Amino acid sequence: MFGALSSLPSIPFAPEPTPVEELSALRAWIGGGPRLLVKRDDTIGFAFGGNKVRKMRLVAADALAANADTVITCGGVQSNHARVTAAAAAKLGLRCILVVNGAPPERPTANAMLVRALGADIRYVATAADRAPMMETVASEQRYFGRHPYVIPLGASTPLGAAAFVFAVAELLQQIPAPDAIVHASSSGGTQAGLLAGCALAGVRTRVIGISADNSSTDLTAAIKNILDGLRELIGGSVAQRLDDVEIEVDDGFVGGGYGVPTEHSRFAIDVLARTEALFLDPTYTAKAMAGFINYARAEKFAESQTILFWHTGGQVGLFAS
Repeated sequence: MFGALSSLPSIPFAPEPTPVEELSALRAWIGGGPRLLVKRDDTIGFAFGGNKVRKMRLVAADALAANADTVITCGGVQSNHARVTAAAAAKLGLRCILVVNGAPPERPTANAMLVRALGADIRYVATAADRAPMMETVASEQRYFGRHPYVIPLGASTPLGAAAFVFAVAELLQQIPAPDAIVHASSSGGTQAGLLAGCALAGVRTRVIGISADNSSTDLTAAIKNILDGLRELIGGSVAQRLDDVEIEVDDGFVGGGYGVPTEHSRFAIDVLARTEALFLDPTYTAKAMAGFINYARAEKFAESQTILFWHTGGQVGLFAS
């Protein structure tokens, strides 16, 4: 099923699988409709969990295989990916350098506090566009000092990072029959590419609907296509042809004011999930995705006979950012 992915090294930062739970109280609040489930990657027991831990299992193993002694990545001030990368580096005894866009916070909170506690070296740049060039500058600096850096792109949204969600789909299908749709937060594209590839390789017809947290559907779809192209190469052989007819669905109708800017609907989603299911969402990603999930269910975009799964990608540390 996995082609060459089966031989990829992995570091088990936390046990698998994450639970799948009914959202029966949310369904009752909505007033019926399809069966609603949640895949709880927020419960991953390493570095406060989330989808980035899955990616880091493969990416960190590749860094070790490359004899890296330093990992370099980027993100915003409250990046979940930065937190997990810093935690993996600390666990494995590697240096971690983070290139972060924005001003240094006067009083670090949430992820900004955690990456400092984990010992990361933080370099600040003015804008998101400055991050990738600065990572290359930092990598050159580290090589000059005789170190062996390993650069991880934004969100670990590479074919290797996405491969983690191919395995995640296989994990899900050992727990439940294939749902009719998976709804999740999508930003840099790696998680969605992996979910799409995992469904295609498993031969299931599950729709994968990415609710964009920031980017336009056009830009995010292009990013996902690029990652899927890389996954084809990584998988290799005839099995990779199963990815040829993948349909990418991105909904950018819940972005609002942009990355990290809450909306009326995302705030509402946080309150509803806490009060119906005692589940906590983060304001940047999962709250916007849940706003979409609730909207789809209330607008009867799914049949009552269907099963719809929300993939909780974590990030609830962001609730403590203010």
